[in-house]
Amino acid sequence: MFKFNLPKDLLAEYPAKERDQSRLMVVHRNTGKIEHQLFKDIINYFDEGDIFILNDTKVFPARLYGNKEKTGAKIEVFLLREINAEMKIWDVLVDPARKIRIGNKIYFGQNDELVAEVIDNTTSRGRTLRFLFDGPYETFRKKLYDLGEVPLPKYIKRKPESLDVERYQTVYAKNEGAVAAPTAGLHFSRELLKRLEIKGIQFAPITLHVGLGTFRPVEVEDLSKHKMESEEYIIPANSAKIINEALDRKKRMVAIGTSVVRTIESSVSTTGRLNPGIGWTNKFIFPPYQFSIPNAMVTNFHTPESTPLVLTAAFGGYELIMQAYKEAVKEKYRFFTYGDAMLII
Repeated sequence: MFKFNLPKDLLAEYPAKERDQSRLMVVHRNTGKIEHQLFKDIINYFDEGDIFILNDTKVFPARLYGNKEKTGAKIEVFLLREINAEMKIWDVLVDPARKIRIGNKIYFGQNDELVAEVIDNTTSRGRTLRFLFDGPYETFRKKLYDLGEVPLPKYIKRKPESLDVERYQTVYAKNEGAVAAPTAGLHFSRELLKRLEIKGIQFAPITLHVGLGTFRPVEVEDLSKHKMESEEYIIPANSAKIINEALDRKKRMVAIGTSVVRTIESSVSTTGRLNPGIGWTNKFIFPPYQFSIPNAMVTNFHTPESTPLVLTAAFGGYELIMQAYKEAVKEKYRFFTYGDAMLII
């Protein structure tokens, strides 16, 4: 149902030269009209008092390479989440997983600057590590930063470059905790944000720490049986206030990315207003679905059978979105993380 033919050469290996010079497909839900613009033209579709809801999560350099004790085998360790800061315990993915067992030690850095011990198995690839480090927590975190790589998705076959440190992060990234970028936000330049602000657009930041579950394809016929991984979110009181007041004024409510949609739709009151707070969500949105908060959305072009594509189809209408995707392939739009954008209004 969510399959389509995506030529490999349309998967974007690099970002556009300038953030706001990506292409923008504008999809009108009421008429079915499809327009082709540049991302910077998004300003022409909104007015004073409209709200852009942004995900201000910050990606940390989650991919580390180490060597197994005794054998020296190269092991990739992907940091998923910190379980206990004081004990320096993390949930991670390891590759190749078959080589790593409880009790094994992994050494990182040219001079074994960091050592971790496997203390638990969580899934076939998942492990829990305890980092053996005696210094202050700030020094430990700096070591992780120095040794870690930008966690580009696996479809990008090249090694991370210096440009990725800046470009695999939104210009408004603030709260560290994501292992994947909220990609719809990557198209905003500081200049474009300033121009939107001058026009009277208001920004309401929320945080959803995007996990690797966002890349897991839907492999079940019955969509209600697909399980999303839980991700932590924060909805500040001030952002909820901005959004709720704008809802009362019937303003445009633009969700910048599927991560924003899932967050705000996970925290709706019985009266259809947004509740502030901190929590975890594993919400999977699929058609048919009645949206409470957003009435416009910016999103990238997603891969076949992915959960963000399913959510986009729920928002824009299945037929219209699949037609838009067919057009995107024909017009050679760039797909996935570093690809082009779609605005649904």
